[in-house]
Parts: sequence; structure tokens; C-alpha cells
Amino acid sequence: MTNSVAQKNAKPKRKKPTKSEEMSQILTNLKFSSTDRPISELTGDCVWAPIFDNRVSSSWISEVRELNELSDGMIDDAFRSGDFNGKLGKTLMVNINVKKLRVKKILLVGCGAESKFSEKEFIRALHSAIQKNSEFENIKKVISFFSKLDLDGQSGYWQLKTHVVEIRKLAYRFDKFKTNSDEETIDNKNSKGRSNSDKGLQVLNSVFMAVPKNINSREASQAIKDGICLSSGVDLARDLGNLPPNVCTPSYLRDVARDLAKHSKLKCEIYDKKNLEKLGMGSFLAVAKGSALPPYMIVLKHNGGKAKEQPVVLVGKGITFDSGGISIKPSAAMDEMKYDMCGAATVLGLMRTVAESGIKKNVIGVVVTCENMPSGTATRPGDIVTSMSGRTIEILNTDAEGRLILCDALTYVERYNPKAVIDIATLTGACVIALGGVNTGMFSDDDELANALLNAGKQSSDPAWRLPLQEEYQELIKSPFADVANVGGREAGSVTAACFLWRFAKKYPWAHLDIAGTAWLSGSKKNATGRPVPLLWEFLNEF
Repeated sequence: MTNSVAQKNAKPKRKKPTKSEEMSQILTNLKFSSTDRPISELTGDCVWAPIFDNRVSSSWISEVRELNELSDGMIDDAFRSGDFNGKLGKTLMVNINVKKLRVKKILLVGCGAESKFSEKEFIRALHSAIQKNSEFENIKKVISFFSKLDLDGQSGYWQLKTHVVEIRKLAYRFDKFKTNSDEETIDNKNSKGRSNSDKGLQVLNSVFMAVPKNINSREASQAIKDGICLSSGVDLARDLGNLPPNVCTPSYLRDVARDLAKHSKLKCEIYDKKNLEKLGMGSFLAVAKGSALPPYMIVLKHNGGKAKEQPVVLVGKGITFDSGGISIKPSAAMDEMKYDMCGAATVLGLMRTVAESGIKKNVIGVVVTCENMPSGTATRPGDIVTSMSGRTIEILNTDAEGRLILCDALTYVERYNPKAVIDIATLTGACVIALGGVNTGMFSDDDELANALLNAGKQSSDPAWRLPLQEEYQELIKSPFADVANVGGREAGSVTAACFLWRFAKKYPWAHLDIAGTAWLSGSKKNATGRPVPLLWEFLNEF
């Protein structure tokens, strides 16, 4: 999209943000770059200096030792006075005014014991730096030396990309519907009287990262680009998840997909109710019957690989609000059921990353979206419906609706002869009980695919845990009246849900990701996380 040329002395017409950009504008203005210039030539408002808990300067990275020398022993003084000890997560902001340095502040960041330093400690220390920096509204330009740390098992590429991803993650805010986002109340002030809005992060506009030892400037630029592309997808997934259900409807997700295709090389196909009926998606349509809003299946295609190369297909559950239907949920925390479309948000966010990166692989994103509502037209417990596969399903509980819409999508994607199919869904509360909010539940009957997903989770700090998938569990979802029941009993709830989907995914390598525990945070910290976009992006690059 291009703007018309503005007349002389006239203000240029501002480009209207796309639907997929309009919510997190602040993040798109945050610039990242690498630098290999000497410390004495660097200019900025603040330098992030990572330091292990050994006060002996010989244990510090060379850049920190040089900072100490140029600042006339300022770091030594901080250790000597007891103001700083280098323990993991500890920070100290120091104002400096020496002619040898062109920076205004140095932020000392504790990294703990060097012998115990790993990816987790790297991210924790980096978070401490970001959070401390957020307290200062006058810091617009930051220089980070975190990328100079030696990290066994990880490359400089990973360090730079992680910089971008973690800064963007903590800078994220969703305040689209606040009439005055700067308004401070007693509730949103911490004990020091500072607003939790983190205004310091909102004014930050430039982050310069030192080029690591083991990569060149071209590789450094690629790492930053990849981090920005990944963050862009994560931000979209979070935005969509956080939107209220009266805004983020099935038609809204349809429009977001069209918008993504309009401003990229993605190809978009939309299937409305009539199309779904022609396809024979009786299971999917049974869920949508109770809502006044129409259902859609959305297909986004990225043709980055060779013409005949098998695609990886991603299928996302998009229940934009889940009341439970006739099997209605308890009212407590039902507002969080707007997050029942986070599988769809993951797919749309990931396809945004795929499009912006131009990955040289064929990737297809499929979203099935509708509401699950109670009404006089809603599906009843005891109803029997026919899926696209021809299998009949006895619906014993209308609140087990995710598997009903996904099973038809899993049948539909057979036509693509996929290399692998991964469905992503906030599917079961049982998975939350089993794994909490740490690991995504992962099910697969294909060891190669399962191991690839587990390794991707480790590399991206977006972990998954493999849960059992065995034929013995199929006994729990037998029906005396249909081919299969949509629920079993109380036992192994997440497993029987996966077993149900497994019946419809026999013709290709398949995995199921249950993100009910990891897609959003509850309570006072309620927010979409954007998981598992990082896991899936890592997987696409390696599989």
C-alpha cells in the first residue's frame, strides 16, 4: 500500500494501519539493530551491563571490564559499597558523567553464578534489565552487552533473537479500550507510587545490541529480523486473544485473515455456512447452531517452497466465545472463555510471521471459527451428527465442542497431502490440571513429529510435554448409538479428547497441542500469552 505524494508544505497523509496492526502500534515503532563499535564511541541513554556474582573483575566479560575502567571504577565501587552484588535478577542504575563515555547511565544486571548460567538465567537476567529500565521515562536509546555473554549450547544468533522477543514481550500492552491509558488510580500504583503502566518501556525507541563473538554482522541482522518477525506474530496472537468477544467474532477473524493476505503474498480462502454444508461438515455446524453469528472456515496458504513440496498444515480452534452451549458453564470466570479462540489466534499470528519472514517452505493455516451458545436452535446433549468423514458422533456434552469443529477440519486437510498436520486448541480443563501453565500438552502417534515439537519447545523457551496416546483409551469414548461419543468420563479427559481427534487424523503425521493452560494468564494478570507461536515457528524452521 502506498500513499499519494503530499503537496509541498502539507503534512503527509498518515497510512491507516491494517486490522492486524492497529492494536499494538507502540511495538512496531521500537527499533532494533546490532553494533560492533567500540564502547567509547557508543552514544545512548543507558548501557545494560550483565555481571556475574563474582566481584573479581577478571570474571567479567571484557566489555564490562572496559566500562568499569572508562567510568573510573564505578562497578568496583558498587560492589565495594554493597549496593550491588551480582546475584541473579539484582539491578542497580547508576548515573555517570565522565568524558570517556558518551552514555548517561549504566544499568548493572546480576547474572548469578557463572557456573550455573544457562538459557533460563539469561532470560531472567534480561527480564530484570527490561523491568528496571521501564522505571525510567527518559531512556529512549539502550545499548545491551547481554549478547556478549558466553552461553554454552546457544549461538549468538539465539541471543540476539531472544533480545528482541523478550523486550517486545514485556513491552506489550493491550489498552485499546481504555479511554485514558495514562490515568493512574490507587489500584494501578505499586508500593513506590509508580504506575504499573511501565511508561519507560513505552518511550523506548532504540535498542542496540553488541554483535556476539561467534557470528558476523550479516548473521546478526538476520537474527534481529527473525526476532521481529516472530514478535509480530506473537503480538497479533495476543491482540486477538485479548479482544472482547463482541469485537472478535468469527467474521472479525475472517477479516483479519483477508487483511493478512491483502498485505502479503498469502492466499486466502473463506468458507461460509453454505460452503461448509456442501463439504458435509455436520459436526462443525452442530456447534454453530446455537449462535446468531455465522461460522467460517479460513484457509491461508504460504507457497514458499517448491511447487510439489508437501505442506505443513496448522489447524486452529476458533471458538470466539464458549458458553458451553446447552451444557452451560458456571458463571465464574466465564469471561475468560473469550480465549477459547487462542488456537485460531496462534495460527493467524504464525501465518503473519510466516508471511513477513518469507520462509522457503509451504505452510497452510486453517481456522475453524464459530460461537458456542445456548438457544432454541442449539445442539442438545444426546443429538447425533454426521462428520465430514462420514463418522457419526453422539454429543453427550455440548461443552466438549472444540473437538467437534476440529474433527471436520482434520478431515478437510487430507486433500493437501500434508507432510504433517498440527492442531492447536484450548481443548480441555483436564490439561490445565495435569500440566498447569508451564507446559503445553502434546499428543502424537508419530515419534519423529513429536520429538521435533518437543525440541522446538526447548529451543524457543515455549515448552511442551508429551502425554499418552493409546488405543486402550478409545474404550472410554465408545457410544452405543453412534460411531463415537464426544466425551468419556472424568478420567483422562485430555487424553480422551486427543483420542477423539486421532480417529480423524490417520492419513498423515499428526500432533495435537492442548494449550488450555498456556494460552492465557488468569486473574489479576489476565492476558493472552501468544503461546505456542514461538514453539511452532521454531518447528517450521527445523522440520
